[in-house]
Amino acid sequence: MKKKEKTKKPWPTKKAMEQIYEMKLWGSDNTDFYSGIGSHHPEVVIPYVYALTSFLTAFKNPIVVCDLGCGDFNVGKELVRHSKRYVAVDIVTNLIERNKERFKEENLEFHCLDIATDNLPSGDCVLLRQVLQHLSNAEIQSIVNKLADFRYVILTEHLPKGAFIPNKEIISGQGIRLKKQSGVNLLAPPFNLEIKEEKQLASVVSKNFKGVITTTLYRL
Repeated sequence: MKKKEKTKKPWPTKKAMEQIYEMKLWGSDNTDFYSGIGSHHPEVVIPYVYALTSFLTAFKNPIVVCDLGCGDFNVGKELVRHSKRYVAVDIVTNLIERNKERFKEENLEFHCLDIATDNLPSGDCVLLRQVLQHLSNAEIQSIVNKLADFRYVILTEHLPKGAFIPNKEIISGQGIRLKKQSGVNLLAPPFNLEIKEEKQLASVVSKNFKGVITTTLYRL
């Protein structure tokens, strides 16, 4: 009798993220979808948009940007005009459909994908803005394995102040590593991302949240 093969259980991320938006667990500004303080507070958004604008406009020829985990697109909408093509991705279907209706530019496209399990769009630069911090190490590793197809990765993470042990495991969608005095560091085990260059683009400390929100450019 042939032994029945075990089917791999999907990660719970999609359902978790859908629930976060449905229950407004990241807060609310009286809209149907709200991606939280990290996407709306001026102390966080303005330095990020400034840093990314400086980076993108430094190219003689505009590059293709893949925004993985674009959320409600309050931040991404400020960067579209500085790119050749801007591909915005999120795991929540209704959120992507809402974004398609709300934001329309000739060089802008939206896709609903699970970036841990699906193939990523092609491009020059990946933006991962406060996305990996919500994911398990297995999901992060799956994403890291796909990053070699890009020239640049710009990673934004909410990290503890001072020294910390990186990459402690969490269950996807159940908070971030900050609650364990940890944070994502792609250069540290178990990910060990190989890079050619690293540059910090922005760092934000505020009384409105614990820790520090850091944006780092990696050239692969």
